[in-house]
Amino acid sequence: MIKVGDSLPAVTLQEYSDVEGNGCSIGPNPVKVAEATAGKTIALFALPGAYTPTCSAQHVPSYLAKAEELKKAGVDEIWCVSVNDAFVMGAWARDQKAVGKIRMLADGSAEFAKAVGLTLDLTARGMGVRSNRYSMLIKNGKVASVNVEAPGKFEVTDGSTMLAQAKG
Repeated sequence: MIKVGDSLPAVTLQEYSDVEGNGCSIGPNPVKVAEATAGKTIALFALPGAYTPTCSAQHVPSYLAKAEELKKAGVDEIWCVSVNDAFVMGAWARDQKAVGKIRMLADGSAEFAKAVGLTLDLTARGMGVRSNRYSMLIKNGKVASVNVEAPGKFEVTDGSTMLAQAKG
């Protein structure tokens, strides 16, 4: 499992954009993790799936509620990573009113989740290999803090916990 001081894996996530701009075309665009985190402070949180109950009702809303405070605490970007495709993540961003506040990044084949050692096998529930629920504060591509939830819990990966770590 990834730990404090480790560099993020050199994998590529996907991001859906509804509008062209800032060098991004409409549709899924690659986000090379190493390049996208260089020189930035990122509040990254990962979850088992878009549109799932805890993720939609609590996890994303907790970061939306703290987005401005996180920026004031020095966070350049907030990332939500899930083992879904970019189209689902784009639709979920619209539904959650997260567009422009949280980058909803698709880890479609669970490459990122596997590389950080935080997969969750939900095959028995018909969902395949997913991401565990966790959060990380990233500074210039390196892990400054990491929080991993116990199975079925939502206690240490919320926006308030991340804000405290960003201020710390």
